[in-house]
Amino acid sequence: MSLSTHVLDAATGRPASGVALRLSRQAPSPDDRWEEDVGGVTDADGRHRFARARGDGPDARTTEEFPAGVYRLSFATGDYFAATGQTGFYPEVTVTFQVTDPQAHHHVPLLLSPYAFSTYKGS
Repeated sequence: MSLSTHVLDAATGRPASGVALRLSRQAPSPDDRWEEDVGGVTDADGRHRFARARGDGPDARTTEEFPAGVYRLSFATGDYFAATGQTGFYPEVTVTFQVTDPQAHHHVPLLLSPYAFSTYKGS
């Protein structure tokens, strides 16, 4: 699976750059705990593409392969609002989604404003 996101600030009509992101995967049963996988920050266009490190040391390589399962993508919206001089109601937005085809690309856009947000399955 490859995964990307695009965060747009609907209040300003501009990309939301500098939003910290955290991607977690729900561990298989029995305890269903969340395991943090990777983090990132949106770029100047409000976009981020996730890649997962595989291996340790100088031979580590990056892959965009994530296994099937349930994922949680968290956006640090409170920090973004503070950095842009806005007051927001949601300090964090979390989107939980299920991946059934690990070979497919998944895109999770977020439209954000201080008092509302919206998301959908993008392409």
